[in-house]
Amino acid sequence: MNGLEKLATERSNPKTSKLDSMSVKEIIKTMNEEDQTVAIAVAKVLPQIEDAIHIVYDKLSKGGRLFYVGAGTSGRIGLLDAVECPPTFSTSPQMVQAVLAGGLSAVMVAVEGAEDDKELGENDLIQKKITSSDVVIGIAASGRTPYVAGALSYAQSIGAKTISLTSNVQAAISRFANVAIEVETGPEILTGSTRLKAATAHKMILNMISTATMIQLGKVYQNLMVDVNASNFKLKERAKRIVCEATNVTNEEAEKALAETQFNVKQAIVMLLTEFTADEVAVLLDKTDGKVRAAIGEIKH
Repeated sequence: MNGLEKLATERSNPKTSKLDSMSVKEIIKTMNEEDQTVAIAVAKVLPQIEDAIHIVYDKLSKGGRLFYVGAGTSGRIGLLDAVECPPTFSTSPQMVQAVLAGGLSAVMVAVEGAEDDKELGENDLIQKKITSSDVVIGIAASGRTPYVAGALSYAQSIGAKTISLTSNVQAAISRFANVAIEVETGPEILTGSTRLKAATAHKMILNMISTATMIQLGKVYQNLMVDVNASNFKLKERAKRIVCEATNVTNEEAEKALAETQFNVKQAIVMLLTEFTADEVAVLLDKTDGKVRAAIGEIKH
């Protein structure tokens, strides 16, 4: 015995003891019912998620970086969230990064043994040259993956802030975390297959952390992605729609304002709402750390 049998994520789900003899209709109905428990489980750890967001915002607002560290499914979920930040929020690829056991090749093919190597987790962060200005989120459904433990332990040793994300309580990696998020999703319908409920919960939580952080960083106005990187036709059209919705101007007026700001959505919005010039708005947004509502408030006062 290696202790795995004690983990909630490894236990057999009594609702699916006859999974192999269920009809397709019964299988998907059971999966759907089990999936509905995930949001409830996440709700129970909202205080810890909030604490994590405050840490991430503090570090990123001062020029630090966020690293998601994981093996297998956990690493892939971290990567999925990280790669969506640049197109959604115009962040640099360096601001939010994923570090996977076995490297990027492990996205498509499992790298045997990588997750069991504690030193590899430490070395991969050393390669990233992390400092006390950064924050590391270690993701492991079991809460005991050596690769993740090694990464968190090293990050903590150099003064970086650390957060653990697991699906079991009293997880081994939690002791290396400033904030431990232990979301209990319980036994999977397919015993031990944590790509199901556990992974769904972790994706939801990472979505919360990155999105709420970016909102705090001023990359959202109202509920609009005002830092969208208009790098192609589709995104330029989206930029026009965002400006129209935020200012109630016509498509032609939005296009004109965007042309004056080289398709900087924030500048276009503030220009249209205040009648300031593009250069004046650029200075104002710099003063308010890129926050549109704060920039408008500065003008009105």
